[in-house]
Amino acid sequence: MSIADKIIVQQGDLTEMDVDAIVNAANNDLQLGGGLAGVIRRRAGESIQKECNEIGSIPVGGAALTSGGKLKARHIIHAASMELGGHTTSRALRMSTAHCLRIASERGLKTIAFPAIGTGIGGFPLSECADIMLREAAQYLKRPISIETIYFVLFDAKALSTFENELRAMNERGDLNEAPAGPG
Repeated sequence: MSIADKIIVQQGDLTEMDVDAIVNAANNDLQLGGGLAGVIRRRAGESIQKECNEIGSIPVGGAALTSGGKLKARHIIHAASMELGGHTTSRALRMSTAHCLRIASERGLKTIAFPAIGTGIGGFPLSECADIMLREAAQYLKRPISIETIYFVLFDAKALSTFENELRAMNERGDLNEAPAGPG
């Protein structure tokens, strides 16, 4: 299976995904207030905010794992791409995406679903988000990891089109080619 086959871009409701983990676009205080975080809190149940409170603040660019609560997903990985009330930066987005993938792999998870992190309340440009997140996913999939499928579940047609176009461009540039095998 090629890297391109392991990255699936689709439009839909992230909270309905039946995967090992969904990713929440979070602030570093893990306060699930508005935007996607608020939707996740309402659908997964208040226990998720309690789990986040037990974890406490994490660094911007970090990520933290909780249960999936009432969701179909078994876990929620909270990607801290900004401070509470702040904005997402490219560095924070790159780091938090990588951290989510690292947590998923360390836990032996096989499927993970991301939203377009930081493009709502975080104010991050959609096209730059697609570029950063898809590149991180492709680079991570070149390593020997447990993750078999990375979903990007986009809320609307504009986001879907942006991610599809970036994925197509990466494929045309050869960015999705498998890493060469090492000496063996």
